[in-house]
This record gives sequence, structure tokens and C-alpha cells, in this order.
Amino acid sequence: MKSMTGFAKRQCTINDKKYNIEIKTLNSKQMDTIVKLPSDLKEHELQIRTMLNRLERGKIDFNISEEQSSATTVHLDADLARRRYEEVCRLSESLEGGTDRKMLLSIVLQQPDIWVGDNEQDFSDDEWQQLADAIMQTIDELDATRVHEGGILQTDFVKHLDLIEHYLEQIPQYESERIDTAKERMRTMLADSAVKEVDQNRFEQELIYYFEKLDITEEKVRLKKHIDYFRQVMADEEGSGKKLGFIAQEMGREINTTGSKANHIQIQRLVVAMKDELEKIKEQLGNIL
Repeated sequence: MKSMTGFAKRQCTINDKKYNIEIKTLNSKQMDTIVKLPSDLKEHELQIRTMLNRLERGKIDFNISEEQSSATTVHLDADLARRRYEEVCRLSESLEGGTDRKMLLSIVLQQPDIWVGDNEQDFSDDEWQQLADAIMQTIDELDATRVHEGGILQTDFVKHLDLIEHYLEQIPQYESERIDTAKERMRTMLADSAVKEVDQNRFEQELIYYFEKLDITEEKVRLKKHIDYFRQVMADEEGSGKKLGFIAQEMGREINTTGSKANHIQIQRLVVAMKDELEKIKEQLGNIL
């Protein structure tokens, strides 16, 4: 089992350039990937996105930042800076009041892509392969954190499943009392209605029909099977978050039906306790891959 939450960071040096690779993932129903790259790596964005597809699902923030070595000098791309400055000046003039031109120039000069390294050159195939290997290693590290987080969640799920099962096993001790109470209630109703003679056979038939409507045997059996299936999927299947969500819905359905048929205060209290534990499971299921 894997969580959708993870983090990994790695640094690699390629020809006097340091690249910081960082990946963060959060839970999301679909795969939502944001990739931020230096300008000299933009052409490799599709390849990077393909690598990230192995993460399957979640909100993924991928970032590579580049550190220039101390030997690298940079100069201003004057033409680009001038065009940017003229564009923001025109925009400023079109707005009411305008903006101080010195401030606009300062803003333009803070944009990193107008500063060009003197030794900049195309990213070679060999350099890309080195960086691609580092990216894959970072993805491996992130995947390991997802497995670790998933193990913590699995332990938590087991605890809540054990409690649901424990409460379920407490129900039978109250069922015979529930039947006796219902019988007595019906006899009292008949007595209060001044019915002098009661056909005992008809009375027993009505009781049987009444208790068939209130019988929760099937609900208990199905709930136990759903609990077992949840454990099995959790232990044996990867990428099981959505499937576990469906199983939890079925568990909730059986618990709710048991509550509606309970007609006994102690059973209803057990049902409330089971609902509480199931809600704790559902709260965390959104984090499972």
C-alpha cells in the first residue's frame, strides 16, 4: 500500500552546474503534474513528464533549479531587457496614474531570463542522460517515502477494522433480549387495545413476519465479509485506494441497515461506534494511491 503523500530532493553536478531536483506529491483524485524547469531544460519537459507518470496519481510538484558555478559569469541581454521595459511602460501608461519608471526598470532587471551565462551552451545528450538518471533516482526516493507513509496508514486502518469487528461480535448477546422485548411489547399493545381473545397461531405468524423484517443476520455476515475483503485488498494490491473506498461504502451500507433494524438501544450504540471507526478510515482513504 502506498500513500499519495511524498517528498524527495537530490542534487547533482554536471559540467560545473549544480541542479537541485525536488518532487512533492499530495493526494488528488487524478494525476495533476506541475513541472518547473530552467530554460535550457524546457525541451526535455515531455520526457520528464513521461518519467513522472510512474507515480500514477496525485498532485505532483516537480522542480529543477540550477545553480551557476562561481566560475560562471553572466551578462545582461540588453535587447530583451529593453523590450521588456518598453512593454511594461506601455502597460503602465495605459493604466490610470501609471507607475514610476525606475521601479519598472528594477522589476525588469529582477527577471532571471534576461541574464545570460557567458559559457552557456546546448545541453548535450550525455549531460541529459546524467540528469535523467538523477531524476529517476529522485523518483525512486519519493516512491520509498510513499511506501513508508502507506505502511503507517495501513497500521491505522487495521486498528479501526479490528474495532469494527469487535463491536460487530458484541451484537449477538443482545439479539435474544431484543426478541423477548418485542414480543412483550406486542402483547402489551394487544392488552391495551382490549382484545379479549387472541389467535395464538396468528399471533406467532405475525411475530415471525415481524422478526424477519428486523433480522440482521445477513447484514452481519456481509459486513464481516467486507471487513475481510478490505484486509485482503489492503495487503495484496497496489494502487488500491479507489477500490478500498468502494468497499468502505459497502461496509457503511451494512452498518446503516443494521442500525435501522436494531430496535435495541445497546445494538444502536454499537452501530454508532462502528460508524465512528469507519469514518476514521474514510478520512484517510483519500491519501491512498
